[in-house]
Amino acid sequence: MKRILIFLTLFITAFSSGVFANVKLPKLVGDNMVLQRDVKIPIWGWAESGEKVTVTFLGLKYQTKTGKDGKWKLELKAVSSGGPYEMTIEGKNKISLKNILIGDVWIASGQSNMEWPLSATVNNFKKEIADANFPNIRLFMVEKAVASHPKEDVVSNGWMECSPETVPNFSAVAYFFGRDLQKEIQVPIGLISSNWGGTPAESWTDLESVKKFPRYASEAENLSKSKDDVGELLSKYKQDLAIWTKTSGQDRGYQENGKTWADTDVDVSTWSTMNLPGNWEQPNILPNYDGVVWFRKEINLSAEEIAKGVTLHLSKIDDEDITFFNGIKIGETKGHEALRTYIVPKNLLKEGRNVLTIRVNDTGGGGGIYGNAEDLFMEIGSSSKSLAGNWIYKTAVDTESMPKYPLNREPQYVPTTLYNAMISPLVPYAIKGAIWYQGESNADRAFEYGTLFPDMIKGWRTKWGSDFPFLFVQLANFMHDEAQPANYDWAELREAQTKALELPNTGMALAIDIGNPDDIHPRNKQDVGKRLALSALKVAYNKDVIFSGPTYKAMEIKGDKIYITFSNLGSGLEVKDVYGYAKGFAIAGKDQKYKWAKGYQEGNTIVLYNDEIKEPIAIRYDWSNNPDGNIYNKEGLPLVPFRTDNFKGITENR
Repeated sequence: MKRILIFLTLFITAFSSGVFANVKLPKLVGDNMVLQRDVKIPIWGWAESGEKVTVTFLGLKYQTKTGKDGKWKLELKAVSSGGPYEMTIEGKNKISLKNILIGDVWIASGQSNMEWPLSATVNNFKKEIADANFPNIRLFMVEKAVASHPKEDVVSNGWMECSPETVPNFSAVAYFFGRDLQKEIQVPIGLISSNWGGTPAESWTDLESVKKFPRYASEAENLSKSKDDVGELLSKYKQDLAIWTKTSGQDRGYQENGKTWADTDVDVSTWSTMNLPGNWEQPNILPNYDGVVWFRKEINLSAEEIAKGVTLHLSKIDDEDITFFNGIKIGETKGHEALRTYIVPKNLLKEGRNVLTIRVNDTGGGGGIYGNAEDLFMEIGSSSKSLAGNWIYKTAVDTESMPKYPLNREPQYVPTTLYNAMISPLVPYAIKGAIWYQGESNADRAFEYGTLFPDMIKGWRTKWGSDFPFLFVQLANFMHDEAQPANYDWAELREAQTKALELPNTGMALAIDIGNPDDIHPRNKQDVGKRLALSALKVAYNKDVIFSGPTYKAMEIKGDKIYITFSNLGSGLEVKDVYGYAKGFAIAGKDQKYKWAKGYQEGNTIVLYNDEIKEPIAIRYDWSNNPDGNIYNKEGLPLVPFRTDNFKGITENR
């Protein structure tokens, strides 16, 4: 018996060491990858402590040994663009990698407008997908994850050749950027997409950088010192929730007869009433309720309204919704920061009574259809009908025995969590640069963003050990404006983004003229990608291209008129108006009150005035949510929004 036990112990030990002795590679190092040209190429992984690892590439062999922590790393000789090539990595096992290209690697990161996939009704998306046959563009998608501490690897299915089969769920902005860029530089392009909709910049910032901000320092430091990783806590919660759902957590809104509470003939006589928008976790409504609530509202439509079509704007929903119209599902969205917009298919519209139903799932914290009343409405042609007011509702799940959510809020909104899980593991993979589309979730903290965003960029560059090109998108036009000039969070956020251009090797692509006032996710991603590619050609490749629209240079006041000059004129200034009137400008006198300006072009100068302001002192341009500015250079790139004032209390105190 003793001999048998000894034999089993030796067998298990040998088997275990054989398993853990195998060389393992990070997800980034695999078949179909693009390696960065003209720089030393880091290749790394894990194996048994002290194990010799050999990498063979382009006829050269590189060797090293793993450290006590089981990690190894090699730097391969810099090579120019080309491929496809093969690589082998050998330890006690052998890994052969195929179809490797050498070219330029770009990280694409941010929130939902960078995440927005090609298949999600991007302009002309069906043809764009069908035409996306670019085997020398490679796609790598980082799956969503959170972590308390920097992870060693990302969650991903690895590198894929760009094709109509692989591109539909990939970032549209990143794809159009890579496609347009490759046409110009004619080398393989690797695109690493690492995004999460609705997330703030502090979540994408490393610990050392975010600790400079008192608002985030203690939370980030406590997270880094915690023994329990948020990812593991969430995984355990999801397991417990799945078990609970199968037992006592069934949604009564989905009935055994196949009907749902969204059906038009459901008996709603026992349903309660709630005023929306609003949070349901109030003492007189549903205090401390986390779970599923179904909301219903009846809508009357005329034949004329049906002919015009109906688009629903549902404000913000905490956290997830499934929306039905006359019993048929028309859309669903996850994320409590996202503004919901759903087009109702015309075949579902009925003259007279219609039923709108929204199933809301709250995973923790507040819950409900919340936000601003003006964001909860039906768009009918060029008019709108408010959906704010009384809705009926009914709870669908008994939540008393529901597993308790382990965190105070969703972890993707916590400083450093996305950097730790979705950016840090990409280091030290060699890259050419990064593109970034984010800011919507920080718009209420624009003054802070003016420092946070540059610090995030510097933090990333420090980790990579390089001041690599960092290109970003300025926020698109969105939401509606007041009749007279006013202060707007989104205008201040755009200004904060512009200030990041003070960092070296940065570029900004404008989207101020290609957005949609009623949709935070504009569908014209092609021009966003094109403008980012133009910035890359200038900043990263030093090409002689016009990459920016005009930027404010100086103003001169002559009597009651202001004369403005610009930089980055390209072939010259252009006012896009059939009558030559300059739009989008407001001027202020000594009373610091802005009024719309009249303006016209004189060569490459814009002249502004307002008959009521005899002594103008300051200008603003496109300083709103959805401006109508019409100043471009002749290459078709818009004037960068700006203001010349810094009146006390407008920026610093926000």
